[in-house]
Amino acid sequence: MTDVILVDEAGREIGTMEKLEAHQKGLLHRAISVFVFHPDGRVMLQKRADDKYHSGGLWSNTCCSHPMPGESTRDAAKRRLKEEMGIDCELAELGTFTYRTEFESGLTEHEFDHVFTGTTSLEPTLNRDEAQDWKWQNVAELREDIRRRSELYASWLPMALELVINIKS
Repeated sequence: MTDVILVDEAGREIGTMEKLEAHQKGLLHRAISVFVFHPDGRVMLQKRADDKYHSGGLWSNTCCSHPMPGESTRDAAKRRLKEEMGIDCELAELGTFTYRTEFESGLTEHEFDHVFTGTTSLEPTLNRDEAQDWKWQNVAELREDIRRRSELYASWLPMALELVINIKS
């Protein structure tokens, strides 16, 4: 397993911890969320692999993960986008948000999430350990589907998507 970067409420690094332990204890840690857009405005979603230790089989943003200790959030976003989706494109950081979600498994996502966006018209090459499917989705239709069928989506997606929409518009 890998370590995550523990942070305070302002996003300042305060230490590191093994990823699963941080999720078991619900400690705030740094994360990245990437949204890749098609030039026509649709967003690329991934359906998380069923065997992920939380949120398996749910639709999420293009890529999400954690930077490694000593790695910048931008480098982590580019690395994980390539590892999960086989995509290499320029990314811009839009902002951050903090969220906390408790899962039935006893794990807790408590993340200080750095949100990045990029643009490509290329189709991904999925890493099947990370994602089992993908699709281009109209943003307005996605917002409506999340409202109607939230159980199909990862818990952080609505918050991250609203940050992207508010900043991009």
